[in-house]
Amino acid sequence: MQISGAFFYTIVSVLIVSLVSLVGVIGLSVKHEKLSKVLIYLISFSAGALLGDAFIHLLPEVVEKNGLTLSISFSILGGILIFFILEKLIHWNHCHTEIISDKKHIHPFTYTNLVGDGLHNFIDGTIIAASYLISFEAGLATTIAVVLHEIPQEIGDFAVLLHGGFSKGKALFANFLSALLALVGALLVFFVQGFMESIEFILVPIAAGGFIYIASSDLIPELHKHSHKFSRNILQLIAFVAGIAVMCLLLLLE
Repeated sequence: MQISGAFFYTIVSVLIVSLVSLVGVIGLSVKHEKLSKVLIYLISFSAGALLGDAFIHLLPEVVEKNGLTLSISFSILGGILIFFILEKLIHWNHCHTEIISDKKHIHPFTYTNLVGDGLHNFIDGTIIAASYLISFEAGLATTIAVVLHEIPQEIGDFAVLLHGGFSKGKALFANFLSALLALVGALLVFFVQGFMESIEFILVPIAAGGFIYIASSDLIPELHKHSHKFSRNILQLIAFVAGIAVMCLLLLLE
């Protein structure tokens, strides 16, 4: 795919992903019980989509164009390690701040949450850009997977900011600014591309490792916490398979 085309699709995709940060406002008009019931199936769908994108689009594209090498395996492990370290840092910071709702002032953990979310969005931007450098199909699949993952996450982030003392307007604005760091990450990839050839073959396996980590260590365990009823388990399974199926259907674009 030509650089100009990849750049255009990347910018459009990243802006769409950034706008997802405003979805948190939806949670204001929906009761917590109803929202949690819907979110668990969206999380299940997202887990399937992330794994589907990693194994059906990202890794096959890299292997097809670069061959199956040991560096790809190390890059995948690197992606898993990066997201593991990132999550550990965020959790450590959360554990060292007192999470108590108080409307008189803004609690420090809200800023910690914004920093962690901003870094996560930055990485999402690099992943999307690197995927479009591989091919349009890989970029589109990655964008869809990121959007599906961001929806429940952004609703949760919005709730954290409100809980920490932010007003509704300030929470939405702060979340959106954090989301725009994805644009910075995407632009950085194209800037570095001018100095390093085929950087996408390094970043894409790392992205695949990150997606595998998020789905396996964050999303799937969350599903197990809400698996007390047989009917709910079946619906989660259907949503999970549907996420994979969407990634399979995108193969028709190739």
